[in-house]
Amino acid sequence: MPFTDRTDAGQRLAHRLTPLADQDVVVLGLPRGGVPVAHQVAAHLHRPLDVVVVRKLGVPGQPELGMGAVGEDGVRVINDHIRRRAGVDATHLAEVERRERAQVDSRAARFRGDRPRTPLTGRTAILVDDGIATGSTARAAAQVVRAHGARRVILAVPVAPPEAVDALRDEVDDLICLETPSMFLAVGQAYAHFAQTSDAEVVDLLSRDHTGPSSVPGPPPSSTTADQDVTVPAGTVTLPGHLHLPAQPLGLVIFAHGS
Repeated sequence: MPFTDRTDAGQRLAHRLTPLADQDVVVLGLPRGGVPVAHQVAAHLHRPLDVVVVRKLGVPGQPELGMGAVGEDGVRVINDHIRRRAGVDATHLAEVERRERAQVDSRAARFRGDRPRTPLTGRTAILVDDGIATGSTARAAAQVVRAHGARRVILAVPVAPPEAVDALRDEVDDLICLETPSMFLAVGQAYAHFAQTSDAEVVDLLSRDHTGPSSVPGPPPSSTTADQDVTVPAGTVTLPGHLHLPAQPLGLVIFAHGS
């Protein structure tokens, strides 16, 4: 698998985006899973981190199949091909859209709290997610940030199917994708660990100052524990090891010796 977890993916993506460090950039994570990835990018570039909240419009009875998406400020993207194939009429589409718009408003308030939206007018917006499946959510997010006045929109993700990348190139000014597997099944297939990101983790990451020297990329706080054997690829060899991770660690110590 290309990525260990979202932290690993974010750090790799951050290094690809290093040339943007001297530009007026705002990093925008797509909650929830895109925010830990965006955290690494914002910390590496020393630029502010915010969210752009969009919701997939799932086909009734098949919520994982997206027929479009809605975002803040009334943005709406519909994939008519999927909608027609699924037999969704205007009435059912309106019901799904009404429900998801309420979620957009609620989540935006929950994630930001009393903090104002980071201004985008005249700036470069880097949209970051943990991966792309159909691209409807990313497309809606790009339209949201353009409506907020972003001068340039860059979409940066660790993994996506080639056809989604091709379809999205016209929606943004630049698109960076680290992995485009031809046999794409789901975003999670690119990760060894793909646990769900919690609302609390998103709120915590957004509350951090990413613009100063203390914003060196690091793993977000975890409420889980680990005690397992692991293997670490090191060039042409693989090193065996043991990982012990207590709940809510302050940091990690990695000990390696040559015996």
